[in-house]
Amino acid sequence: MNSYPAGPTWTVGIDLSDRYTSFCVLDDQGEVQEEGKVRTTPEAFSRRFAGTEPCRMVMEVGTHSPWASKLLSGQGHEVFVANPWKVKLISASITKTDRSDAETLARLGRTDPRLLSPVVHRSVQAHADLEVINARKALVGARSLLINHVRGAVKPFGARLPTCDAHVFHKKVADAIPPDLKPAIDPVLSAIATLTERISTADARIEALGRERYPETTVLRQVPGVGPLISLAFVLTIDDPHRFKVSRQVGPYLGLVPKQRESGQRSPELRISKAGNKYLRELLVNGAHYILGFRGPDTDLRRWGLPRAGAGKAAKKRAIVGVARKLAVLLHRLWVTGEVYVPVRSEVAAA
Repeated sequence: MNSYPAGPTWTVGIDLSDRYTSFCVLDDQGEVQEEGKVRTTPEAFSRRFAGTEPCRMVMEVGTHSPWASKLLSGQGHEVFVANPWKVKLISASITKTDRSDAETLARLGRTDPRLLSPVVHRSVQAHADLEVINARKALVGARSLLINHVRGAVKPFGARLPTCDAHVFHKKVADAIPPDLKPAIDPVLSAIATLTERISTADARIEALGRERYPETTVLRQVPGVGPLISLAFVLTIDDPHRFKVSRQVGPYLGLVPKQRESGQRSPELRISKAGNKYLRELLVNGAHYILGFRGPDTDLRRWGLPRAGAGKAAKKRAIVGVARKLAVLLHRLWVTGEVYVPVRSEVAAA
């Protein structure tokens, strides 16, 4: 049947898969009223749920959840998109199937949607712009694999390639390739040159997006170490700065704070949670490396991090993560307030 009784007390759990989606319908008493499958396409979803009375729909975030949640919301349903980091009841189940996952989602959504730590998908335009950054990341990854291949291929021939930046690699190493290897390596160098050109085009596109469509990135770029890529990735990933009551909440959101396993008198020191967007976390760590590096100018972040980075590798890693966390908080604060960045506040206050 395609129509459920009216009322938001009915709940539908939806387990999205690449080809077929399983769903489970619970009534207001928590009894299973219907189970089934539907093709994971907008057309199939529209046909299956178009005549359904408005009810609560619950799904996990994933590849198909952006369009599926928007489509179902447009049909008048109350849609919740669960954060898989918080729904361990599904991922850790010993009887994990699409059918059981759909029922578990429905029961969690029926009990209390806050247990799902629901996420809100960004707009279609913001998603498309974020894919420009993701495409650049894929191009850089492909170029790195090819560069590593070339460096490894010449070593058995007794050669060693000069150290150089990736964007000039294909030019600097061409003369150092052993003659016997040239027929095999020249096509790879040509591919590296093409990828470098594509990456430069993506960089220009990212800078243009920040200038034309996201002017708030200009405020973030006041901070040393934050360029067009980091600023645009931060704006598009956070999407809505007002989702955080205080800027300090950005650190946990991006997985830059330690996990907690407190039990009784025990509170062990653990590694960072690594929740949230992995690539943005990597970019912030890269920014922290610059801030603490020899080229980094004098700032409050640098003054905070350098004393903590001088006692071995472990201390340096902790200092870099700490600076990355503080950098995320600072960027959010600048974004919300729009104020002018002051590198060293103590000196300004003294003056």
